[in-house]
Order: sequence, then structure tokens, then C-alpha cells
Amino acid sequence: MVDPSLDREYAANLRVNKCKTPDEKTTKVEMDPGSRNTFDLSYYSLLVKRRGLFESDAALIADFVTSSLIHQLPNGSVEDFFAEFANSMEKMIRINVKTGCDASVLLNSSSSSGEKPEKEAAPNLTIRGFDFIDRVKSLLEAECPGVVSCADILALVSRDSIVATGGPFWKVPTGRRDGVTSRLSDAMANIPPFFANFTTLQTQFANQGLDLKDLVLLSGAHTIGIAHCSSFSDRLYNFSGTGLPDPSLDSEYVANLKENKCKSPDDNTTKVEMDPGSRNTFDLSYYSLLVKRRGLFESDAALITDSVSLSLINQLLSGSVEDFFAEFANSMEKMIKINVKTGTVGEIRKHCAIVNS
Repeated sequence: MVDPSLDREYAANLRVNKCKTPDEKTTKVEMDPGSRNTFDLSYYSLLVKRRGLFESDAALIADFVTSSLIHQLPNGSVEDFFAEFANSMEKMIRINVKTGCDASVLLNSSSSSGEKPEKEAAPNLTIRGFDFIDRVKSLLEAECPGVVSCADILALVSRDSIVATGGPFWKVPTGRRDGVTSRLSDAMANIPPFFANFTTLQTQFANQGLDLKDLVLLSGAHTIGIAHCSSFSDRLYNFSGTGLPDPSLDSEYVANLKENKCKSPDDNTTKVEMDPGSRNTFDLSYYSLLVKRRGLFESDAALITDSVSLSLINQLLSGSVEDFFAEFANSMEKMIKINVKTGTVGEIRKHCAIVNS
């Protein structure tokens, strides 16, 4: 029998015109008929009509919360959708770019360890999207339990998030296993903070087998997304305890941020685009801002304090976006191989936030 959750008319059409036998393995079917070459809202309209091809698509309207969100999307503007989509993609990117390869950042605290987990470390506090990873994991566990690790999900989602915002594609080998420990101290030792200087950045990247070129290229992920005022307000109001702005930050930019965004040094909620005017597109404009002294974080500004790093940035800006994509993809391929667990090391978690019992 046909899946009763699939629109009967749609099922009949597919059986007559596309998948004519149960053994058909070669015919291709558009996920979004009539709109497959356009990134738009029509996929959600199909879900509401019970015309999602996969069971995982249909599952989105079986849940009350996700169904409510889906019914709202087709009634909103495509511009709002693009903004929300880009923000979600940025969350996915930051989880993987900032956290190594065993998904330890997804783990909650364990009462037995007595130590806070990685997700509570200062550099990780702006990471979001854990609930999305949990949903993906639950769908995979329902279809193929104990096969796909949370570490593989992170690596794949990070890649696909960048592709979805117009960025490059790279190969992601699978077969990773998940870590069974998560320590705040590990994150503090390995993830550069917002206020890191160039020496700290270079040292921490080198400790992971990444060179200066990787540092410059992977920092380019800041072309997508947002930052909270609290992560850089000292640069606007009280740099190094002087009561003055950071002199390395463009004075016009400082004035604009203080007037329109971070209106007080105590603002903990306002969000600022890392790459104003281009936050939804993966491109080279982040580097253009750096050379104009408009990088939000001290760690961004640090990249132009070193002559070699600055030379690499200028080379990127004088080259093509295709060259940047190729170089970025190479660095991502290096990064996703850091501290990978395979074989019998680690486990395949049943739930990404909890180690198996």
C-alpha cells in the first residue's frame, strides 16, 4: 500500500510517470517540481500539501512545533526566509569550524565528571543549532540505528551549510566515531577566544596541524553570520582599560556601531552582522573589511598585524572568488581530519548530547 501520509494524487502521478515499478533504481525525481533550480519557499508549500518525497520530509509536518513553523513560512517573505536560513546555516558552520571532529561540543555536562562541558566554554557560548543536530540524529537513528555518528553529522552539515550560502563544496569522508568526554578546559586550550592576538591564533592553529594559510582561510567563515555586542564592546568603549575605543578599529565604524548597534557597554543582546551587507553570502567581502580595519573581533583585527598574514589577505582580494573557494575547501578538508576517532575508539552515540550508557 501507498504511505497514507503521502498525497494520493501525487503518489498516483509518481507511479504512472516516474517510479513505474518498485524496482526502479535509475529514474530521477525533482524534490521540488517546477522549482528545482530556484532556492525559494516552494518546498514548504509542497510539505503542507503532503507532497514531500522522503519520510524525513513528511516527518516535519507530523510534529506540532515544526508543522506550525512550516505553515508560517509560505505566508512570509522570501527575504525573511533567506535571512533566517542564513542565520541557521551560520550556526551550523560555527559548530564544526570551532570544535574539532569528535562531536564532544554537543555533549551535556556529566554529573560523574565534575567538570563543565565544552559547550559552556566562553568561545562556544554563541554556538546555536544543537536542537537541529538532535533532530537530524533522531531521524537517522529511526532509519539506521547506530550507524551515523554525531561527528559525521557535524562535518556534513557544516559543508552543506556553506554550500547553501553560495560557498564551496568539498569531500567529507565519513566513518568518524564520537568522543565520550567533553571538558571545558579542552575547549579553552584549543579554541581561540574573540580577543586572541596573532601569536595566540598562530600557536593554537599550529597545535592542531594547521598553518598560517589555514588560519587566514578558515577565518573567512566570518563572512557569514552575526556577533553579540558583548563579544567586542571593549573595543568600542574601554579597550585595554583605557576608557577609549581600540585605535586599530576604524573610527567611523566605531561611531556607527555605538550610535546604531551597541549603544551601551552593557548591551548583551544586540546582534551585529560580521560582514555588513553580505552576511547571507559566502564571499570575499570579510577580507575587504579587514583591510579597512572593520573586523569586529580582536582576533579578526589580529590577522592584519602580521605581514605574511596581511599579504595572504591581499592575495585573496586580488584573486577570484573561485580561487578562494578552492583554497578554503582545502583548509576545511585538513581541519575535518583533526583528532578523528575511528575503529573501536569512541562510540556511535544514540543521542548527540549524551554518551551511551
